[in-house]
Amino acid sequence: MIWDLILDTLLDTAKLLPFLFLTYLLMEYLEHRTGDKTLAVIRRADRMGPLFGGVLGIVPQCGFSAAASGFYAGRVIRIGTLIAVFMSTSDEMLPIMLSRRVPVLTVLKILLVKAGLAVAAGFLVDYLFPKFNIRKIGSSIHDLCEHDKCGCESDNSENIFRSSLMHTLQIAVFILAVSFALNLMVEVLGEEGLRALILNQPVVGELLAGVMGLLPNCAASVMITTLYLDGAMSAGAMMSGLLVGAGVGLIVLFRTNRNLVENIKITVLLYGCGVLGGLLVNAARITFI
Repeated sequence: MIWDLILDTLLDTAKLLPFLFLTYLLMEYLEHRTGDKTLAVIRRADRMGPLFGGVLGIVPQCGFSAAASGFYAGRVIRIGTLIAVFMSTSDEMLPIMLSRRVPVLTVLKILLVKAGLAVAAGFLVDYLFPKFNIRKIGSSIHDLCEHDKCGCESDNSENIFRSSLMHTLQIAVFILAVSFALNLMVEVLGEEGLRALILNQPVVGELLAGVMGLLPNCAASVMITTLYLDGAMSAGAMMSGLLVGAGVGLIVLFRTNRNLVENIKITVLLYGCGVLGGLLVNAARITFI
C-alpha cells in the first residue's frame, strides 16, 4: 500500500511540474522585463479576470489552480480571479464521470453551473474585498527569490530560466510531502468512513462536503464525485465539495504567498463561497442525475 501511495504521489506531482515551471518563468519575465507600469496595466485589465478564470478552471487539471496561486502571490492576478479559478477547477471530476458513462449533457450541465457560480463569486469577491488586490511587501518574484536564496538577482535569460527551475523544484518537494500525507489519510479513512457522514442531508451535507473539498489534493474530487454518483451525496453537497476543491492550489498559495493571515482568509472565503454555491443549488432544486 505504501509503495502504491508513493507512486501515486510522485505521478500526481510530476503532472504539475510543467504548470509550475511555466508560472514561475512568466512571473520572472514580467518582473524582470516589463516593469511596474506593464504589471499595473495587467492588473487593471484583470478586472475581467474572474470570467476567464472561471472558464479556464473547467479544464480537468490541478495545474491551473497551482498556476493561479503563483500569479496571485506575485499580484499578477486579482483575488477574484484566484477564487474563480479555485472554484471552477474540476480536477478528476470530469475523467471519473466520463469513465462511469455519465451522459455528456449531464456532465456539461454540472460544468456550466460550476463555472457560472465560480465567475459570479469571483466578481463578487473583487467588489466586496478590494484590499486583497493592493500590492503588499512579499508579493513579487524578487521577494520569493530572497526567501528561497536562489541567487537570481541579475535579469539575464539564463538566470530567469535557472531561478524558475529552482523555485519549481523547491515547491515540488513541498507538494510531494503534503500530498503523500493526505493520500495516506484518505487511504486509512476510506470511502466507507466517508459514507458514514450525513452527506445527503440539506445544509449539513453542504458544510461537510465543503470540508472534504478543502483537502489540498486531487483525491478530494475523486471521493466527492464517486460518492455523488453512488447516491451517497446530494447534488448541493457535491457542488459544495467540488467548488471548494482547488486541488493543490491551496498548497501552492501557502508556499508562495508570504502572508499567512491572508492565506487563511482566502481559504475561509473559498469555503464560504463554495458552501453558499451548494446551498443555492439545493435551494433551486437543481438535479444533475
